[in-house]
Amino acid sequence: MDADVIIIGLGAAGSYAAWNLACNGASVLGLEAQTLIHDDGAYSGESRLFRAAYHEGSHYVPLLLAARHAWLELAEESRAPIFQSTGVLSIGSPDDPRLEQVRRSLAQADIPHAALSTAELRSRYPQHEQLTDEIAVLDELGGALRPESAVTEIQRRASAAGAELRGSTPVLSIEETAGSVHVTTAEGTLSAKQVIVSAGIWTPRLLPALSPHLTIKPIALTWFAPENPQDFAPEVFPAFIRDHGNVHIFGVPTLDGSLVKAGYDAKWGDIDAPEQLDRRLSVAERAKISHDIHALIPGLPDAIAKHSVHADLFTFDKTPIIGRLSDRITVGTGYSGHGFKFTPVFGDILADTALGRTPEFDTSPFAPHRFSA
Repeated sequence: MDADVIIIGLGAAGSYAAWNLACNGASVLGLEAQTLIHDDGAYSGESRLFRAAYHEGSHYVPLLLAARHAWLELAEESRAPIFQSTGVLSIGSPDDPRLEQVRRSLAQADIPHAALSTAELRSRYPQHEQLTDEIAVLDELGGALRPESAVTEIQRRASAAGAELRGSTPVLSIEETAGSVHVTTAEGTLSAKQVIVSAGIWTPRLLPALSPHLTIKPIALTWFAPENPQDFAPEVFPAFIRDHGNVHIFGVPTLDGSLVKAGYDAKWGDIDAPEQLDRRLSVAERAKISHDIHALIPGLPDAIAKHSVHADLFTFDKTPIIGRLSDRITVGTGYSGHGFKFTPVFGDILADTALGRTPEFDTSPFAPHRFSA
């Protein structure tokens, strides 16, 4: 055997699982198709929102609170700027179901927050304009995560704990036998007692049984260079999610004193294979994003300073797939937008499952076999 556990894909969750496994005495071999840190991953893009008040469903809140505790602990012990507490402002119409889910999250866990009327929102955060009946909730546990710094630190700790992490090692195939799993790369075949597959948009190719249940969706990230960056500093401009009519935007205050990240939830069309991902937006797409964001946040100019395009896997029910696929293969995929912020929890679940331990949280909603059922 080359390892107790081979991990295919060293993004956020895969790297965290490697760290957990190594700390628990397992021999770990992690394989990443690209360099260990790169800018093409679903986690890439300078920052990610962390929200405890979750409009996607209050059942995620216990996992989020556990993840936040782990993020803060990692940030405190690290020299890297991994978590910045900015708060997260959720803005929307009072009768919007998403805002109602935020309220349920707040009530379920007694999350510290501030509820703002339309007038209070206008007064306290004048950066947001075109308000009609919109109100807001400030999640005081929310903030901005720095994904590249976080994954680098997690990988450093995994290596220090004894995990072997190999970059530039794409996996060609996986074969499970009665006594082991064989993983084939261009350099040869490796074997392990267990395999964790956390390969992002490449997962359907490695596990074709899951392919019909997974869709690759492009995601665009955009940054703007305001004339007055101090108006968008973390002290005065929280990270935010805003629903205005059919427009859904989200953003993070300036983390470098220059650029403000403001994203636009556009429907770019699904793609069938990773090679089809176009990592540049067209002139028309950039114009549409900048027009809509400038209309709602006039302090951001009507022109994008920089952008990047990534991709994530989505399931039809927008719920991740995390769990045991077979006796020797554990999978984490189809995070459907519930990915990076949950990294510590999802990474622990992958590690626990591979070792045959019972995870701390109920994982039945994420079970891979829910599709066959």
